[in-house]
Parts: sequence; C-alpha cells; structure tokens
Amino acid sequence: MPRTLKLFLLLTTALALSACDNKTTKEPVIKLYVFECGIHKFQDISGFSPGVDKGVAKTLTNSCYLVKHKKGYLLWDTGLSDSLGAKGIEVKDWKLHLSMKKPLMQQIKEINIKPEDITYLGISHFHFDHTGNANNFPNAALLVQKEEYDAAYGKEPEKYFFDPRTYDKINKDKVVQLTGDHDVFGDGRVIIKRAIGHTPGHQYLYVNLEQTGGIVISGDVVHYSKNWKHKRVPGFNFDKKQSIKAMADVEVFIKEKKAQFWIQHDLEQNAAIKHAPEFYQ
Repeated sequence: MPRTLKLFLLLTTALALSACDNKTTKEPVIKLYVFECGIHKFQDISGFSPGVDKGVAKTLTNSCYLVKHKKGYLLWDTGLSDSLGAKGIEVKDWKLHLSMKKPLMQQIKEINIKPEDITYLGISHFHFDHTGNANNFPNAALLVQKEEYDAAYGKEPEKYFFDPRTYDKINKDKVVQLTGDHDVFGDGRVIIKRAIGHTPGHQYLYVNLEQTGGIVISGDVVHYSKNWKHKRVPGFNFDKKQSIKAMADVEVFIKEKKAQFWIQHDLEQNAAIKHAPEFYQ
C-alpha cells in the first residue's frame, strides 16, 4: 500500500473515532420530562392559607416528572387518577373540581417509555393527587420515607387523607424505606430530600442537570408562589411547626445549590415550563 494512502486511511479512521468519542461525551447523563397530571379548581382557596383569601377561587395544576438516567428511570409522583378524564368530578365538601385532561399513561407512552421500564417510583407524599396512577407501576421500587410508609400502610391511612385504593398494587417487596436524604443513582445527580410537615414523611426532589443546572421539585412543601413568598402553611398540614422548618430548609438548600425552584401545583409557573415530549438536560 502506498505510504500516502496508508497515512490518509489512518487519519480518516482517527477522525471517525474522535467524532464517536465526542458524541458519547455530549450525551447527557440525565434528562428530565414534565407531565401534566391534573387540574384542581377551588372555589375557595383559603384552606391553603387560613385567614387569608377567604372565598377566593384559584386553579392549581398537578405535575409529575420522569428522570431518565443512564442507570434507570425515576418517576416522581403519579398525579390524579387517569380515570377522572377530562370531564372530571366535583368534590362538593371541598368546593373543588378535579380533572385529568390527558392520561399520564398516554403521555409516558408518547415518549416511548413503558410502565415496566420504570426502575424507581418516588412519591413526595401519599395524598390521592400524587398517588393516583401509582398502581400502574408494580415493578418499580418505591422510595418513601419510613414515617410516610407507616402512615400509608397503617391502620388509619384516611386520617392523613390517604386513599389506599390508589396504591394497593405497589410491590411492597420492592419498597425502600428511607430515614433521610437519598441519592437515587449514587452520583449526586438525583437526590430525594426529606422535608416532613405537610404529611408525616413528606419529601421533595433535587435534580442536577448538565445544561440546565439544579432544579428543586417541591412536592407539597408549598402549593403556589404566593404561599411560598409569605411562608403560609395550609390548615390541613400534618404538622405546622415542621412545615415551617421544611420551607426554611428548602430555601437554604436552593440558595446553596443556586437551583431553580419548581412548585408542582403552581399553574402560572408551570405554564412557562417545557412539558413532554420536550425535556430538560
């Protein structure tokens, strides 16, 4: 083989390998998808801020999230039940209308994910609007604080506004009971943070994306921006003192990580967030 041809082939091979390496390094470790998981229309929002906004109507959204990591998938919260449909239902005692415009299972399918693909199921807390579709993921390992597990599977789950029918098919053999913060994939990218107060074992999520940076996903540490600004505690929270401490701790963590703060139920904030099939990385 002529020397010049041999050098040419070596050069083109090296360039091809270099292009492959660059492609590999540019592939993000994780992606974050956001799903619409229901609408809450309140005729009177004052239950979320006792003594304030009496008789004021407000609409809240409901959000779920999927973290796609090289080591697996984490689904964070499962929203209202898909069975509600777009028409929804009236909850007269709470002066509330609930609806699910687009099924979560359809949204997941549209990004080519199957329920059995989900490695971990992280539920911020066991209120029905966060466990509505949990039974669709019996193969996932549930990541939950011990206090929340004890309340959800104890003798009086209704005492905490939990509905066991929404999570009775979760595989209890795969449950991982947590007693503090938890690094889901072991690399500091996806961390469940303990924040008791709203319920006995409430938790929120921190995701550190390569391009977008840090994002704190609230759970129900707070429900909308006005209450976050004034640090107001809903009258139905499990423990007011712990709720105030949780908000303070979250605020310190956000500043420390220089992270965005996404409030899962805030309709106005969520309008500016990309939803699946788009994603953050």
